[in-house]
Amino acid sequence: MTWLGDLLRARLFLWLVLLLPGLVISWRYANGTMFYGEVIHATGEWSIRLMMLAMAATPVMLALPGKVFSRWLMKNRRYFGVASFFYALLHTVVYLDKTALLADIIEEAFAPEYLTGWIATLIFAVLAATSNDASVRWLKRAWKAVHRAVYVAAILAFAHWVLVAFNPLPAILHIAILAAFEGYRVWKLASIRAAST
Repeated sequence: MTWLGDLLRARLFLWLVLLLPGLVISWRYANGTMFYGEVIHATGEWSIRLMMLAMAATPVMLALPGKVFSRWLMKNRRYFGVASFFYALLHTVVYLDKTALLADIIEEAFAPEYLTGWIATLIFAVLAATSNDASVRWLKRAWKAVHRAVYVAAILAFAHWVLVAFNPLPAILHIAILAAFEGYRVWKLASIRAAST
């Protein structure tokens, strides 16, 4: 069915799918059917998982070269990265709204569990702002160097999750999954380089 393929390839449809959970979370929080802790947890997990999906694009392409899904993931990884920042931003806005007092926000900001989150969010903001063709043309070779900061952001985001979690096991499982993807990527690229020399 070509209409289904066209729909799945449509950028607007992808954005609607990516943003829909955030809209539902926001609506439920506004009408009181979802509480602060639930919103913080949900937005944080959505941000992490979308970041992982964006970072998984290269390992998946290396594992499944030429497959429709791997090509689709590579083509859309910037959108997953930007959506990851959207959820990180929503996570931050809800926290700021709940904490309210600037003095309390500043006092908490320097605790390791919060500082890691703040720095990760700032890095995500830079990556999201430069995830467009105009930035690629402007930054040229530096664009890839800037976007390698996603690894720093990932480490900090996971550290934030582990430090604030009542149960760090889900965070550790996510870390293990991403580490497996990244380990495969490093091994595969090293193998390709070795074979070409």
